[in-house]
Amino acid sequence: MSPFRRSLSLGALIPLIAAPLTGAAVPALAATPVLQAPMIHHDGGATPFFISHGGPKHTTVTSDNWSGYAATGSTYTSVSTTFTQPAVNCSSGDGYSSFWVGLDGYSSESVEQTGTEADCSGGQATYSSWYEMYPAYPVTYSNTVRPGDVITETVSYASNTYTLTLKDTTENWTKTTTKKESGLSRSSAEVVAEAPYSGGVLPLDNFGTVKFSNSTVNGATLSSTSPTGMNMVSDSGVPEATISSLSGGNFSITWNSL
Repeated sequence: MSPFRRSLSLGALIPLIAAPLTGAAVPALAATPVLQAPMIHHDGGATPFFISHGGPKHTTVTSDNWSGYAATGSTYTSVSTTFTQPAVNCSSGDGYSSFWVGLDGYSSESVEQTGTEADCSGGQATYSSWYEMYPAYPVTYSNTVRPGDVITETVSYASNTYTLTLKDTTENWTKTTTKKESGLSRSSAEVVAEAPYSGGVLPLDNFGTVKFSNSTVNGATLSSTSPTGMNMVSDSGVPEATISSLSGGNFSITWNSL
């Protein structure tokens, strides 16, 4: 688990980012990944960042609010996955979850992403879909999303244009958003389940297990990139969402605790 706290300001974190990592089997020169929290539907938009402590590429790291896989170490032009929208169990109280693909964010200061969200509030579950070009605010689509829907998410880049596509095969709709943007590093590509942020990382609701399939990066299987795995762990060290092993483009993430 990271020794750093998301409540620190950016200025306070700058010297910490350069500090050597500690822990067994972590090379002293390993880069510390900086992850951007993408979803802020709840307070109008202040987007934070957090630091996850782990090792270099090909390992598994821990994060305050991301779980999934991130391809790093190259320049990426596309990422895609398919999953079945999980139903969330709201019996344990309010909670939030998001399932997305994106470019950037793991070690850069932008994220170009699209996904779905499932929230529990007052014992009721709500489902939605969105895209975000962080640091711009996220945009929520009005299309219906229901548990059991088969969702395909894709983010691609060509000629300074990002194309963010979200397809709900079950509900028979597709949303495609294009955004012109130059100068972004495209230094990572991710498939992620997330605990959204609003003045702090929100409680992760119980989504059971979500299974991602046909995950690709730059048109090749996700596993071919030797991605870094990310497990979500609370500040007190409690596992919150844990990845399975990766087989080609297939893996799952299992909810552990609220």
